Amino acid sequence: MKKTTLYLLGIIITILVGTYFYLSCCSYCGTIAQVEEPMEQIEPAPAPILLKTTSYPFALSDGDFSYSTQDNFNFTTSSFNYLEPLSDNVRNGILPGLKNHLMTNTNKIINITGYYTSNEKNNSAFPNLGLARANAVKNYFVSQEIPSSQINTSGKLMDDMVPDNDIYHGPVGYTIEEVSADAEDEIKALYDKITANPLILYFDTAQASINPTETQRQKIADITHYLDKVEKAKCQIVGYTDSQGSRKTNMRLGQERADFAKAYLMQNGIAEEKIKTDSKGPKEPIASNDTEEGRAKNRRTVITIK
Repeated sequence: MKKTTLYLLGIIITILVGTYFYLSCCSYCGTIAQVEEPMEQIEPAPAPILLKTTSYPFALSDGDFSYSTQDNFNFTTSSFNYLEPLSDNVRNGILPGLKNHLMTNTNKIINITGYYTSNEKNNSAFPNLGLARANAVKNYFVSQEIPSSQINTSGKLMDDMVPDNDIYHGPVGYTIEEVSADAEDEIKALYDKITANPLILYFDTAQASINPTETQRQKIADITHYLDKVEKAKCQIVGYTDSQGSRKTNMRLGQERADFAKAYLMQNGIAEEKIKTDSKGPKEPIASNDTEEGRAKNRRTVITIK
């Protein structure tokens, strides 16, 4: 074989080998680099803020007398009936502790303030749920032989309260102070206010519930307060009807309406022995029975004090 041919063959082999190694090892050198876009950073959702459950102690303090326990009267959301059983620690603070202190100091009163939030529904007869809760606690105090005349009740909006699984722990506060110098005059003025403008409930023919207005709720609160302060006072409920039907039927219907109102007041904490009912049927109309509008006004129940 001639040298020229060998040279050409060597060149061809070199080219082929070089091409092979180029394609196998260096082909990426001629490609266009692919720039990856940075991945968007997704911020994790913030964890929900868990509010700490509020709890108010049963704490009494006046001069040398003091008593405190972390237990208290507890209530479910939107309820004015305290949960039972009541803690023995609370019971022991009321009797004999508080009772003995008030019996020894008859010039002292205890103020019971019930707390409530604006998110709760007021199903009571009182202006607010806090006052209804305070009234329930007052009734327990009375059952432990503490005179209602030495107890004042009120309600306070507390929107920072946090329930524990729909239970408010101790939404009630207590203070002890001397009886106001004007207390007697205030009670006399309250009597005049109630008797001059008694609570009147109007009934439709088939009405099965009582839904008081804000004004009527305040009148119920006033009546309750007067009954608490005046030992022999009574709540007088009289049922009236229009002139339609027989007198016997109307007398019975008037009594049923009075008893219905009585049951409602009892459900809201007014003692049965403090309530008297009567019926006057179609007597003493306040409007003409010749029109439906007049008859509607005559179908009423009047609630006052004696």
